[in-house]
Amino acid sequence: LQTDAAGNFYYAKSARHALPAIVAQHGTLLRVSADGSRTDILATGFRAANGVCINPDGTFFVTDQEGHWMPKNRINLVRGKGPSEFFGNMFGYHDITDNSDSAMQPPLCWITNAFDRSPSELLWVPREAKWGGLNGALLNLSYGYGKIYTVPFETANGQPQGGLCALPMPQFPTGVMRGRFHPGDGQFYGCGMFAWAGNQSQPGGFYRVRYTGKPAMQPIGLHFAKGQVRVDFSDALDAASAVDAARYSVKAWNLKRGANYGSSHVGEHPLKVTAAELAGPKSVTLTIPTLQPTMCIEILCKLKQSGGGETERVIDGTINSLGE
Repeated sequence: LQTDAAGNFYYAKSARHALPAIVAQHGTLLRVSADGSRTDILATGFRAANGVCINPDGTFFVTDQEGHWMPKNRINLVRGKGPSEFFGNMFGYHDITDNSDSAMQPPLCWITNAFDRSPSELLWVPREAKWGGLNGALLNLSYGYGKIYTVPFETANGQPQGGLCALPMPQFPTGVMRGRFHPGDGQFYGCGMFAWAGNQSQPGGFYRVRYTGKPAMQPIGLHFAKGQVRVDFSDALDAASAVDAARYSVKAWNLKRGANYGSSHVGEHPLKVTAAELAGPKSVTLTIPTLQPTMCIEILCKLKQSGGGETERVIDGTINSLGE
């Protein structure tokens, strides 16, 4: 379990499958006091939560899975305000009766099935780790596909938003459930399993991922504004190719949340990138005149690293609000 500096424990308990809650902890984020004498509900409305990340500012990340009242998988930024902080599952333990989207906290990111069918725990790469340009980045692990993703995100007008992009490495033979960075060698260690719906079906595994010294070319920052998207990468871009708007393609769609299981893409359509310009050696700003808040956006980037070869990155994300 996750713990804080005071020794309190944290975990997220899933709700029942398509049935109303029968105990007070169904579908909640929970804090257990260090001495075990007290349990507090910090947030409600989760369906099948899988992993809790405690952030340096005392907030949390909690993932959830597609299903009833969950049109797709989602990454949630949770502030831990209490039972009134609600994340959408009407079958969980809470007193929310309004089932409209506006009554729930929007996710940092909706995740479509092709990108990850089952997200698990998030974790931060320590700034003192030995992962090069990814030091300090946020990662999400995948039970469904056995992958690791970077999670570039921001807060705009009080709303968290962002996306994720798979690391360029082979899939693990199992889903990856939990991970930590070793304080000695500065590398990633993860454990995985297979138990229910997932693509990677080896029964279990324990893994180490080491930095090779080569550029990762991963998005680690994502900023949405009126008519523009800025993507910050972990490594320097080839300046001449980065400003070629033809190297980027973008599409957007929405989802329909309800009591039915999941949602298809609603109103999927392309967005034209009319210009691209460098915002620094590792950043590019795309001009997209028709950009609007949307539940789902996909950004395909055909990149060249500075002094290196071609590579491709796909960002799957959500825009809740356009910033300045």
